Amino acid sequence: MQRTLLAALAAFSTLVFAATGAVAQTWPNRPITWMVPFAAGGGTDAFARPLAAQLEKQLGQGIVIENRAGAGGTAGASLASRQQPDGYYFFVGAAHHTIAPSLYPRLDYNIETDFIPIAVIAQPPQVVVVNPRRLNVNTLAELIAAARAKPDTLVYGSAGIGTTHHLTGELFKLLTQTQIRHVPYRGAGPAMADLVAGQIDMIFDGLGTSAPQITGGQIRGLAVAAPKRNGAFPNMPTTSEAGLANFDVSTWYAVFAVKGTPPAIVERMQREIRTALAAPQIAEAWARNGSDIPALEGAAFGQFVSSEVARWRKVVTDAGIKLE
Repeated sequence: MQRTLLAALAAFSTLVFAATGAVAQTWPNRPITWMVPFAAGGGTDAFARPLAAQLEKQLGQGIVIENRAGAGGTAGASLASRQQPDGYYFFVGAAHHTIAPSLYPRLDYNIETDFIPIAVIAQPPQVVVVNPRRLNVNTLAELIAAARAKPDTLVYGSAGIGTTHHLTGELFKLLTQTQIRHVPYRGAGPAMADLVAGQIDMIFDGLGTSAPQITGGQIRGLAVAAPKRNGAFPNMPTTSEAGLANFDVSTWYAVFAVKGTPPAIVERMQREIRTALAAPQIAEAWARNGSDIPALEGAAFGQFVSSEVARWRKVVTDAGIKLE
């Protein structure tokens, strides 16, 4: 009886392995959707779209970018968590999604358990940027002086409540003992559009979104919130060099699969992303946007997500940040 049972189990395992291998061989045979939970034109878009275009060449199938903005990226994440785990729907998350659990107590998804972490695709530092026509400052020290001279007068925009833009702005206010008003948007793209148009004074932004406008002169970068200067903007000082210590903040963007997606497809997408990130045109685009390409995927990425949730929970608690 035991030998018969073992033989049956072995046969079943062989069938499962064969079926999994078949899935990997035939996938993808139709277009894939990537959910981007922010408005078009933001930091997530800046990295998701060129990477998707490279993956289309490798996979021989289209990748549709679906922008669903709202609630600091949590509305799109909620929708993504409920999709069929058939390997044709992926979620492009960001550092914002590890902040959300501390600010949105009634989330109907769990970023740590309802998604399968595939790979981090970009990790640009945050940068302090202003509209030079609305706010005539050239250094971080001048910005801090202007904010202190007129409390609750300057306005900073963010990609939404609970995003890294928001938390970075609140951390800046704590460290500099300034009062700056916060205006949340439905993504970094709309916030950047209003900054360029002169509707707001400043943003604490991911360099990936700001780089083109800094280069074009529409906005002014005062300092990069990183331990060292960025290769794309070597003349821009770090926040520490500019006189503000303990203000090193980076953001990250990553691809997740829906929980239950076949392991063979998860592993295939992981390999394809690894290959795509090594492509010369991707490396050049990431360098222009001031972003690193971190080698962080799979289980190690999952552990990183958990550590980020804990890290941001402490920031939210220590700063006493509440939903507005």
